[in-house]
Amino acid sequence: MFAISNLLISIAKVLDILLTILYWLILIRALISWVNPDPYNPIVQFLYKTTEPILYPIRKILPLGLRFGIDISPIIAFLAIMFLKSFLVRTLLDLAIRLR
Repeated sequence: MFAISNLLISIAKVLDILLTILYWLILIRALISWVNPDPYNPIVQFLYKTTEPILYPIRKILPLGLRFGIDISPIIAFLAIMFLKSFLVRTLLDLAIRLR
């Protein structure tokens, strides 16, 4: 059972790192949106390509009453990332500890 436990710990750590990277990418994209970024800049294109698959469905789900001219989809994405980090990652770690 220790092999499954180690596997779950590894999955939890990788998931935690990926969620942290995604958090920072969304934060950087939100900060860059305050200035007028060059859309042909490779860094800006990378940010848009990596974060748009997460932010677009959130924008699509939001009702029209919550669109005040400010894009709140990054805030909702932050909350979802925090939930996944505190629930899913910790659950995987707790499960791995119980399997030992």
